[in-house]
Amino acid sequence: MMQKAHRGNFFEDFRLGQELVHATPRTITRGDTAVYLALYGARFPVHCSDVFARSLGYPCAPLDDWLVFHMVFGRTVADISWNAVSNLGYADGRLGAPVYPGDTVSTTSTVIGLRETSSGDTGVVYVRSVGVNQNGAMVADYVRWVMVRKRDPEAPAPDPEVPQLPLAVSADRLVVPDGVRLDGYDSAMAGSLALWDDYTVGERLDHVEGATVEQAEQMMVTRLYQNNAPVHLNAQLMKDSRFGQRLVMAGHIISVVRALSFNGLANGFRLAAINGGRHTAPVFAGDTLYAWSEVLDKATLAGRTDIGAMQVRSVATKNRSCEEYPFKNGDGRYEPSVVLDLDYTVLVPRRT
Repeated sequence: MMQKAHRGNFFEDFRLGQELVHATPRTITRGDTAVYLALYGARFPVHCSDVFARSLGYPCAPLDDWLVFHMVFGRTVADISWNAVSNLGYADGRLGAPVYPGDTVSTTSTVIGLRETSSGDTGVVYVRSVGVNQNGAMVADYVRWVMVRKRDPEAPAPDPEVPQLPLAVSADRLVVPDGVRLDGYDSAMAGSLALWDDYTVGERLDHVEGATVEQAEQMMVTRLYQNNAPVHLNAQLMKDSRFGQRLVMAGHIISVVRALSFNGLANGFRLAAINGGRHTAPVFAGDTLYAWSEVLDKATLAGRTDIGAMQVRSVATKNRSCEEYPFKNGDGRYEPSVVLDLDYTVLVPRRT
C-alpha cells in the first residue's frame, strides 16, 4: 500500500548527489512583507518605502533579503531537517535577483556531503539549496549542514564525504541588482551618515538594543516560512526532550539580529552573501537577544564607485548585553551567552 503520510527523511535516506525537489512553491505577497515587518520592525528603508527603493533604481521596495532566504529555506525543511537534532551551520551563500511582492519562489537541494557522528545514532547531512523565482532566476543559493537522526542506529554508515567550502564569498561573485545606482543615496532618510568609507576593518559595533523573544512571535514566523520542524511546533514532543521545551527557530534569531543591527549598520542596504554561520546555543521563549558586529573586511566592486562590499560578523547573545563584546573564552569555546556567530556580506553606499 502506498504510504500517504511522510515522516521526513532520516540520515540513512540521504545519498551523495541526491537531488531533492521541494514541495509547495510560495507566492509572496505584500501581506507577508507586512507580517515580517510587524514581527521584527527592521527599519532599512529600501524594504520599507517604494519611494526610497525607486530612487535607487528598484521598481518598488524589494522583500527583505532575510525574508527571501527564510522562504527558500522553509521549502526544504520537510525533506531535509524534519528529523534534525540541530541545524549546524551555513556557508557559501549568495542572494541573487531581488524578490518583489507577487513573485513565486521554489527550491531544490543537492546532497553534497554525508558524515555519521561518533555516537552512531545521528549523521550530518550537507546540502546546497537553490531558490529561484517564477522566471528561473536564482534568488538564493547556499550550503547548510544539519545533524539528522538515524531511523536505525545499526544501519551501516556511508563513506564520509565533507565538502570543501570557501571561507567567504569573493567580491566578484556578489550580485548587484540590475539597474541599481546609489549616486543619489539619501543617507538622512536611511537613518545614518556612515557610509562604506567610514568603516574600518576590525571596528566593533555594539548594537545597543535588546529584543525579548516571545513564543507567539516565533510560532507565527515558523508558520510564515512554512517550516514544519517539530522542535519548533510541538510542545508535547519537546517537553520530554533534553531541553524540556520548544526551541526558537534559527531563522527567527537571525532576523532579530538583522533588525538590531540597523543601529550601527543602517546603510547596509542589501544582504549579498552568507559566508558562514553557527548556532552555538539554544534560544527559548522569554530570552532577550542582544547583538554586536565586527567589520572583517571591505572590498570594492569592479566598475562600481557607488557601492562597496563589507564583510561583517554579527554575534548574538541571550540575556547579556554586548558592551564587552562577548564571544569566545580563552579555551576557544563560545562564551555561554553566545547563541549565534554569523559571517555575512552587505552592500553599502560609497562616497562618490
